[in-house]
Amino acid sequence: MDAWRPRRGFLVAAFLLVVGAACLAFFLWYFSRPEAAPPAAAAAVAVRAPVVLAPVVQASAAGPPASATTPQPEGDADPTRDLRHYVMRGEKPTMAEVIRRLHENGVHTGLGAFNPPGTNPPLVGLAVPKDFALPPGYVRHHQVTDDGQTIEPILMFAPDFQLLDAANQPIPMPRDRVVPSELAPPGLPLRRIVIPPPVETSGP
Repeated sequence: MDAWRPRRGFLVAAFLLVVGAACLAFFLWYFSRPEAAPPAAAAAVAVRAPVVLAPVVQASAAGPPASATTPQPEGDADPTRDLRHYVMRGEKPTMAEVIRRLHENGVHTGLGAFNPPGTNPPLVGLAVPKDFALPPGYVRHHQVTDDGQTIEPILMFAPDFQLLDAANQPIPMPRDRVVPSELAPPGLPLRRIVIPPPVETSGP
């Protein structure tokens, strides 16, 4: 009697059954782990991420909200506050207004290094002829008006000069150093200068 041998079909069926059972056991073990997340949950997170980040990106692009403490220009206010825009607005400021505006903005260089015209008015004193020889201690003081006119020079004492009387005692000197008529040197014609009036400019 021949020994029993399993048929080929039976062997194939048994092999498939074993493989199927092993695959089923592997999937049950894989998806039963705590750290394993189902694909659907991962997809949901991926979909929700742009929705959460979108408002943040839009807020950054829009910039910070306007603050009530930030000063805003009103009407025709010039936020730049420089001379070029001041003139381009159609205004024709005087030199005094330009220098004053520079000083208000803390600029003290260039034109800002000067005082506004009229701050120090010209000194009025005795006229000094060109051919008059000044004795030691006396000087000619030259001036110009705010609009550029030359003023006749006046007689002043030198900064370090001290006039003495007949008893060799110091004579009180004027604070502005302008020589008064009673202290003028001998031979000087006593005539006070006249400040020329401002030059009138015609309109455009």
